[in-house]
Amino acid sequence: MALASLARRKAYLLSRNLSNSPADVLKYSFSLSYFSRGFASGSEENDVVVIGGGPGGYVAAIKAAQLGLKTTCIEKRGTLGGTCLNVGCIPSKALLHSSHMYHEAKHSFPGHGVKFSSVEVDLSAMMAQKDKAVSNLTRGIEGLFKKNKVNYVKGYGKFISPSEVSVDTIEGGSTVVKGKNIIIATGSDVKSLPGITIDEKRIVSSTGALALSEVPKKLIVIGAGYIGLEMGSVWGRLGSEVTVVEFAPDIVPTMDGEVRKQFQRALEKQKMKFMLKTKVVGVDTTGNGVKLTVEPAAGGEQTTLEADVVLVSAGRTPFTAGLGLDKIGVETDKIGRILVNDRFATNVPGVYAIGDVIPGPMLAHKAEEDGVACVEFIAGKHGHVDYDKVPGVVYTHPEVASVGKTEEQVKALGIEYRVGKFPFLANSRAKAIDDAEGMVKILADKESDKILGVHIMAPNAGELIHEAVLAINYDASSEDIARVCHAHPTMSEALKEAAMATYDKPIHV
Repeated sequence: MALASLARRKAYLLSRNLSNSPADVLKYSFSLSYFSRGFASGSEENDVVVIGGGPGGYVAAIKAAQLGLKTTCIEKRGTLGGTCLNVGCIPSKALLHSSHMYHEAKHSFPGHGVKFSSVEVDLSAMMAQKDKAVSNLTRGIEGLFKKNKVNYVKGYGKFISPSEVSVDTIEGGSTVVKGKNIIIATGSDVKSLPGITIDEKRIVSSTGALALSEVPKKLIVIGAGYIGLEMGSVWGRLGSEVTVVEFAPDIVPTMDGEVRKQFQRALEKQKMKFMLKTKVVGVDTTGNGVKLTVEPAAGGEQTTLEADVVLVSAGRTPFTAGLGLDKIGVETDKIGRILVNDRFATNVPGVYAIGDVIPGPMLAHKAEEDGVACVEFIAGKHGHVDYDKVPGVVYTHPEVASVGKTEEQVKALGIEYRVGKFPFLANSRAKAIDDAEGMVKILADKESDKILGVHIMAPNAGELIHEAVLAINYDASSEDIARVCHAHPTMSEALKEAAMATYDKPIHV
């Protein structure tokens, strides 16, 4: 046995309180063969190697295998699904749903004739349900890898050449994976703020906010984007006093201005407080809680805010640390995003990049589309993703979903347009279920009636938006939607009525 192998065996045995006896050596040998099973050796070349097993990476790997390409996916976390599935989209939606159920039971059920003597939060059970959902889904992706014959290597990969990736495996060993084409799909990480250290206890990122052991009495959220508002909603429903501090003059700056204002009013009715045009200039964690020093963004008098927990939610940044991009000469921009052409190819032949590490919306579903298109290009087929037609959703209650351009963007482009709006207060289904806050807003070209953007604020807006996504992808007009028969009574009728309001007149308002 080679010296390196002897050292590895000794370290393994010591870590598990085993001896150097023949029986324990046999245990080591079995363990080594088990964990190495399916690993690509240096002599085996893949058609496609994917670094990263998040939404972009695992989808790219499966698609590549489906197209008949020998494929290996490398993931450092040890579980597939990336940030989205493990500490992002999925667990946050689980908690959003659970907390909404509690809030409804406490505040809305009596109005529907459903009464309880008391309603309590069992936070540990809520977290267990969230963890179960995550565990089931991560195992499900591993099952898909096996079904599609995707080779799966658990470890941290880094380039040693444009066609070779060295992997430090989570079991402590190492291997080299070779590939004719290598796709970087390493996603993004939490963006830190100067002078603020995240300890995931009192000052938390979204990861820590998904795993708090108790409901904080006071929660300060730094950042009024998608993640901050969603996590603020979770803990606000469970009893926290939530204050959102935002440097910009508006919440969710990418949102249509009219919808954004209505959305903020809805959140304020839920007792969420906002301090806009405000910056954090200091943090003090010497006491039991956290003290934030803030001042107007333009400068001015400082004030102090106190909280039990502070959530830092100021955005995300591409994760490329330790990949060895400089070693092989991959070009990046000033904020660390990998530069690619319209086929997702970097400046280094055979090396591609998708998802959060390249320019474009940092969204899981965008990364998935990137992954499919990239692999199709590699396989000699045609791939395509139009970032102007990628939907976005804020999963609060009500939800806000949009696709296409905002009214501000249409104006800036100098396009003559028409606007059609319809309130859910006039929608039969929304009134029947006593959940009628929100609206649908459609923007269409004045001359051609081609739909330019659709914005929905409503319960389940994230589901309703996809009719609009399909319409925009096929260059439909507002009249096209208006003339489609929609079932009654449904929330989707509001989209039909807004379309009628765009090109003609609605019926029910």
